[in-house]
Amino acid sequence: MMSKFKEALERGKEAREQDGKVRDEKAEGGVVDFGAQARAWLNDVVVASLQAAKAEVTGEVTVDIDTAPRRQTKASTPSIRFQVYRRGMDKEVARRTFTVNVQLSGEVSVSSPGMVAREVGNIGDRSDERFSTLLAELIEDAAKGT
Repeated sequence: MMSKFKEALERGKEAREQDGKVRDEKAEGGVVDFGAQARAWLNDVVVASLQAAKAEVTGEVTVDIDTAPRRQTKASTPSIRFQVYRRGMDKEVARRTFTVNVQLSGEVSVSSPGMVAREVGNIGDRSDERFSTLLAELIEDAAKGT
């Protein structure tokens, strides 16, 4: 019985490796799923930065992350929403909701009602520096109560 289990594990491992090779060949051939690439960038750069900031400022400012807005689950241009607000204030008044949008060009911007959208990079660039800098400014503003 144990040998059948090990054989099944090996077959599964081989199948996953084959699947990975096929995906790599497709990517090399120019067929890339833009939505998947954009979601990967959002997860690797934006969500990681938001989670790090959330852990860092947990005592004074709250950062809420909505990684899957219901209406955009299958959108061709994925986005992530997050809120930043100071602790102890009326949450409904003090909350600011920001949306990180990926355009078809690959450009990424952050916007909020009453704020001009700010460009924070391109999904081809794996650096989180521009997004992290903007996030620090937004958290600083929330801490001040503005």
